[in-house]
Amino acid sequence: MARPPRNFNSGRFSHHTHRHNNFIRAREVFVIGSDGKPAGTFAILDALALAKREGLDLVEISPNANPPVCRITDYGKFRYEQAKKEKDSKKHGGATKVKEMQFHVNIDPHDYGIKMRRAEGFMWKGMKVKFSLYLRGRENLHKELAVELMRKVRADLLHIGIADQEPKLVGKNISMMLAPVPLQKRTRRFTSDDYEDEGGDDDVEEGNETEAHEGETPETGDGKE
Repeated sequence: MARPPRNFNSGRFSHHTHRHNNFIRAREVFVIGSDGKPAGTFAILDALALAKREGLDLVEISPNANPPVCRITDYGKFRYEQAKKEKDSKKHGGATKVKEMQFHVNIDPHDYGIKMRRAEGFMWKGMKVKFSLYLRGRENLHKELAVELMRKVRADLLHIGIADQEPKLVGKNISMMLAPVPLQKRTRRFTSDDYEDEGGDDDVEEGNETEAHEGETPETGDGKE
């Protein structure tokens, strides 16, 4: 049965909800399709047309990214999933584990692949992942390379995690937090269903993940992301 056409001009916008359809202010957005796969960057009118063609909504899920990230989905279902996620978070005391991954600009491609597998494995289990990139010596003269690497990380993990803001530069450190997408939207790109993380007590100085004092931070909140 065909879906009824969406009214892209009706309804109210609340600051407690995600902007959607014609409430989205950006002129250009990065679109994630209804299948959960990145579709690319579109002018807002073209992105709205894509959503309308599928009988779905365009929902802004990462407004502080550049450009903002939007997902083609059913807005009613999206709000239900968000409310359920907040309820579950409150039920478990509002604590979320955060894994930290540290690396440098000149990371080896093989090591980069390992970190992508580990990050995907963490987010598959519902953990947030904080990426920290440290600039050393002459690397500080080319901070734009560090920002580009962070953006590559964000793009490579779009299928399972969403960044709530652009990579942030503080002193000689650039950081970015990725939160896992809802469980039913998660897909695997770097790991398989039988993947087991082989990491142990890694050395932070070498840019590996740690727990509590070694990279796992209890993040408390009121159930909001």
